[in-house]
Amino acid sequence: MLTLVSFDLCPYVQRAAIALSEKGAAFERRTVDLADKPAWFRAISPLGKVPLLQVGDAVLFESAVIVEYLEDTETPRLHPADPLTRARHRAWMEFGSSILADIWTIETTPDRAIFEAKTALLREKFGRLEGELGDGPYFAGEDFTLVDAVFAPVFRYFDVFDRFVDLGTFEALPNVQEWRRTLAARPSVQSAVVADYEARLEAFLRRQKSCLATMMG
Repeated sequence: MLTLVSFDLCPYVQRAAIALSEKGAAFERRTVDLADKPAWFRAISPLGKVPLLQVGDAVLFESAVIVEYLEDTETPRLHPADPLTRARHRAWMEFGSSILADIWTIETTPDRAIFEAKTALLREKFGRLEGELGDGPYFAGEDFTLVDAVFAPVFRYFDVFDRFVDLGTFEALPNVQEWRRTLAARPSVQSAVVADYEARLEAFLRRQKSCLATMMG
């Protein structure tokens, strides 16, 4: 049995959970409070972060490592077979991680200039993705890949943002918008978070002394 050590709002946990579900791998989830880390967690997490994947007595940390381990050990494969295409997919996964860093700043910064710069940067980055996407429905066409597992948690933030403020992130990006809708309907994506995820994220956002919290009213 595999155990995924989780935090309820972590997008990196979500990508690991999605990969596990897509592969039909049996696993348990163990949730921790990162504001009050238990001793057992601190003992096995070198960076004090989630996700962790417990594999017997071994512990893997960092989501990129976890999904690559799953790719080596579980089927179906979610990376392309061609080495060059696979490398490009890994690069786009890192691109997705950079967007998560931008979103964190948008969630937390009280500086209006930084907030506006990051929202503009998000529009630019998704514009690049618009040109990369083909006929869909997924990043690489008909097959769900690990790039999709990375971007599904990215899009999920906007399900909450859009209820309070229009950041204009996906304007004139029909391919990205359709990709977002397709990922949201995927069972593995839906099951990657707790049932009240949106309420928990909203509560987190409202606790911040940020531009976004002010805009939420």
